Amino acid sequence: MESFSVLQFLKDKTILVTGATGFLAKIFVEKILRIQPNLKKLYLLIRAEDDKSAKQRMFREVIEKDLFRVLRDTWGDSLDSFILEKVAAVPGDILYEDLGIKDSNLKEEMYRQIDLVVNVAAITKFDERYDALLDTNTMGAFHVLSFAKHCTKIQMLVHLSTAYACGEKSGLIPENSFTMGEMVKWPRKLDIMAEKKLVEKKLNQLQTTGAAEDEVTSIMKDLGTERAKWYGWPNTYVFTKAMGEMLLDHYKDNLPIIIIRPTMITSTYKEPFPGWIE
Repeated sequence: MESFSVLQFLKDKTILVTGATGFLAKIFVEKILRIQPNLKKLYLLIRAEDDKSAKQRMFREVIEKDLFRVLRDTWGDSLDSFILEKVAAVPGDILYEDLGIKDSNLKEEMYRQIDLVVNVAAITKFDERYDALLDTNTMGAFHVLSFAKHCTKIQMLVHLSTAYACGEKSGLIPENSFTMGEMVKWPRKLDIMAEKKLVEKKLNQLQTTGAAEDEVTSIMKDLGTERAKWYGWPNTYVFTKAMGEMLLDHYKDNLPIIIIRPTMITSTYKEPFPGWIE
């Protein structure tokens, strides 16, 4: 069997990273740039109004962090020019189709160049509003998949989920992929589009009655917790992550997908140095 080298695989590759200003994405970006400087390009999807704002956020919230200390020591004054050559900040948002990328020329360039998509974008608060979590963790995952399937050179999609997407189970829990509509509590049927319509209906009702924003937030949080527990998940976060996995499995077609399900996440262990955390 032919041996596989991650370093060799990454050489000359173009990678799209979503959720680029988040904790894990920063660590991923730093390591890729440190261990394989001969990659072709990193596109970092960053929520911003325009190119300038995206670039500013990239430097302020990613590159200028102490996490990049080893890279800074290695490259010295050349680090910024290396970053500008290898990394492109892309204004966009997984909440929208085409990841909210407005520049059609840039989008077509990305479709032609991208080899690998790494989806790290998520809301990780357990009790966030149901509408926000559903839009980001569930439908956002679908938007990333749809974008990846437009990329002509795509080799795989890597999606970050959570070990607790399995729901409230006991005993030995196999690491199987989710099928569409799968649930923990049988025979209750989970319909993702029905959940989305339920949220939209509730929001419209609240808007019609003139509910205050804090009241809307409270009701949306309670609704998410209620729906999650009804179907067998402990909180809205892991429930919406599970639904995101379902959409990926159902609509992936022939695209290879790797789903990573970490448990609790703490500081860096060894690389680039011990103890870095946000």
